[in-house]
This record gives sequence, structure tokens and C-alpha cells, in this order.
Amino acid sequence: MNIYSRSRALSQALGLAFIMGSILGPLSATTASQATESAGNLPALDLPKELRSVVPLPMADSQLPSVEAKEYFKVADEALQLECPTFDAAGDLLFCEVFGGRLFRLTPQKELTSFLPDAELRPAGLAVHKDGRIYMAELGDFQSRGSVVSLAPDGTDMRRIVSRDAGFLPDDLVFDRNGGFYFTDFKGGSSVPTGGVYYVGPDGGKPVLVVPNLKIANGIGLSPDGKTLWVTELAGGNLHRIALADPTTVAPFGSSIVYSFTGGGPDSLRIDAEGNVYVAVYGQGKVMAFNPLGFPVGQYLLPGRDEGHFLRSTSMVIRPGTDEMLIFSNDWDKGQGSRIFAVKALAKAAPDPAHAK
Repeated sequence: MNIYSRSRALSQALGLAFIMGSILGPLSATTASQATESAGNLPALDLPKELRSVVPLPMADSQLPSVEAKEYFKVADEALQLECPTFDAAGDLLFCEVFGGRLFRLTPQKELTSFLPDAELRPAGLAVHKDGRIYMAELGDFQSRGSVVSLAPDGTDMRRIVSRDAGFLPDDLVFDRNGGFYFTDFKGGSSVPTGGVYYVGPDGGKPVLVVPNLKIANGIGLSPDGKTLWVTELAGGNLHRIALADPTTVAPFGSSIVYSFTGGGPDSLRIDAEGNVYVAVYGQGKVMAFNPLGFPVGQYLLPGRDEGHFLRSTSMVIRPGTDEMLIFSNDWDKGQGSRIFAVKALAKAAPDPAHAK
């Protein structure tokens, strides 16, 4: 192509571009205007304030009677993973911090002390035997080397009840009337049901599998008559109600899931004298209450949960002889430390073998 032909072709191209611009320019502006007007008329969700919470209550839970807990005691300025509250025969509140391995003692006068029984322990559950010794479920390496140990009331004289070599991850435990105990094996994941519940008899011995195939078995408790075992499944999001034929045998058709949680998983549980069950919901800053058949009847909310505070609600305990329930949580990275909150339970604490005369 010669210079003249190139020049002519360029002129024609420029002319065409000018004409198209003149036509499409106004058309494009009109189209954009119409699109904006159309977008303004699109259906939109108008979320109520309750659903704009950091942790909105699931619709079913939002209809339950609710009450906000009051602060009872500030344990620390830092975020500690507080767990395993129980009371000893003297009326002192015992609880632990998982990752640091510390045990705490809080007197009725709110005097707090702590000690470290063993720097390698990772305590997650405590229960007091009727002989006064403190039993601890501990998570060890969080993979396969946890154990159950017992301590003298002053925290000395540690003895191994379930060895770390046995391959369990004991997270929580509860005694029966005979002095044996159940513990949860904190293994698995949402698609890996390798956890379970085991029983160790009054005379010790090898743990016996009672409830298999759980997705991170966590909280555990016994009904006041000792015939019903309750278990939470953290990664599975379920509350199990299990009728027992004997300490190690599930009654025929006696096992059922009575509730499935939305959002954060169910953590520790406790049971009152009337058989009501309380479950801490980890990641939601609340404790749910269930009647003896497993129907949800109410919930206790922690202050600041809508703004994301104190969501790591892990456990609770009812003070013996009263209906005062204490709830444990920490504020993680939100700056308000680790605290205990207080509410009134639906009934008084269930009798504990440790307090039997």
C-alpha cells in the first residue's frame, strides 16, 4: 500500500470512529442511566438490628426466653482459655487454663490463687472424687497423647489414671455414683468421627468404649438418677442424649441426637438437680438451657456479644446448694481479658458425689 492509500484509509477510519462516537456516546450515557435507575429498584434485604449482630441468634433460638448475664469476677487482663469449673467440698471454685496448664482456686470471698501442677499438662476437665482427690482430663499434645491424672486436694501427689501412652485426648469427665467416671475423647473433625466416650470403673483398668464415632466429643454429664448420659459433639454440632442399661452399655434404641446447633459448636455442659441441661456454645457468647428431654427452653447471653465480645464461652458450673450458675469466657483479641459471669439457673445444682456425706 502506497502513502496515498494509507492516508485515505486512515481518514476513513477516523471518520467512522467519529460517527460511531457521536452515536454511541449518548446511547452509552442513556444505558448507564437506565442501569442505575434499574439497580435502585432492585429488591433489597432490610436486615433488622438483631441480624446485624456479629453473632446473630439463629431464628429458632431468637424465640427462646433470654437473659443477659452479670459479671461476677475478672480473672485476668489477658485472654485465657478458661475451662473445667467445679467446686470442692470446701466450697472453693476450681477451674483451669488450657494452654498454660494452670489450675485456679477462687474462694467464696473472691480470693484467687493459682498453681502449676505440671508444666506439660493441658487441663480441660476437672471433677472431684468423693475421696476428695481432684481428677483432671488433659489434652497433652492435642493429637494422641492426653491423659487423666488425679491430684491431692492441695494439688500435690499427682497420679496417672489413664496414661498418655493409651492414645486418648481426654477433654472432660464426670463421676457416677459408684466412683467410676466417663471421659470424652477429643478427637476427629467435622468429617472425621474418631472421637468417643469411655468409661473407667471404680477400680480403674482399661477405658471401655461406650459411645463411638463422635466428631470431637467435648462436654459430658449425667442425669441426677445416673441413667442418662449427655454428650456434646463440638465439630458435629450435636447434643446427644444416651440412655444407659448399665455403666458401659447403651440401652436398646437409647441413643439420639436431640439438638443440632447453628454456628459455633457446643462445648462443655452441666446438669441441675431437676435434670435440665446447660450447654456453652463456643464462638457465640452464650449458654443454652434444655429440659430433661432435650428441648431448648432458654438461653443466657454474655454482655457485648453483639459487638463480638466474650464469644469464647467454654463452660459453666452451678454452685452446690444454690441456683447460682457461673459462666466462663474470654475476649480473645478484643482486649477485655478473661471473666466469669453469673446468672440464675433453672434449678439448684445436682448432688455431686464429692459432696456426699
